[in-house]
Amino acid sequence: MKILVCISKVPDTTTKINVGEDKKSIDSKGVKFILNPYDEFAIEEGLRIKEQKGGEVTVLTVGDESNQDILRTALAMGADNAVLVKASYDFDSFQVANNIANYAKKYNPDLILLGRQSIDFDSFQVPSLLATLLDFPSVSVVSKLTIDSNKIIAERDIEGGKEIVETSLPCIISTQKGINEPRYPKLPDIMKAKKKNIEEFPFENTNKYVEILSLQLPDKKRVGKIVGDSDNEIQEIVNLLHNEAKII
Repeated sequence: MKILVCISKVPDTTTKINVGEDKKSIDSKGVKFILNPYDEFAIEEGLRIKEQKGGEVTVLTVGDESNQDILRTALAMGADNAVLVKASYDFDSFQVANNIANYAKKYNPDLILLGRQSIDFDSFQVPSLLATLLDFPSVSVVSKLTIDSNKIIAERDIEGGKEIVETSLPCIISTQKGINEPRYPKLPDIMKAKKKNIEEFPFENTNKYVEILSLQLPDKKRVGKIVGDSDNEIQEIVNLLHNEAKII
């Protein structure tokens, strides 16, 4: 089975983010970047499927040379091949999906795995865009996956419960937390991954459908106030909501 896992590089959640001088991007100075956490579940699921059914796992990312770090992390986890679609970071979700689709048409995977979304832009668009471009069935937010011959049974999280759906290969699956527990690369595998070849694939610069007009940090949260439930304190709440919060 040929499995393609699509991954992305994102700022570490513990990193302090500042807006860049152009007011349209983050200031990368001092920012630590990591493999998108949801993509770790996708890599692990691909590796487990390979271990059960045979085949190969290829990881792919769209971005500049700095993305080699996350590709080597995936190689250290056990991926067989790594592909960098080399591009600057001035692209939108459609361009990412379009370039993944271009490679997929060449690679002909049986299964494409992605994290449910990246934790930076949170656009949640690439899996469905990719499915449209390739005309593949797609199941998102999957927390349990079973493959029986050519049949896929996926359990996905929905509001207030679970939904079980069935489809067939080839298809696209976006993974959710809980589907597995990603493995940690061992030191010998990390050292071997540093020497492995990373294939480069050309980026097709199509029209963008989304443009970032500006970025700004959120306002600091107002300090909460705690009052009791006496008549006078209830009146104080009403006054605060009217005069300070200005919501009534």
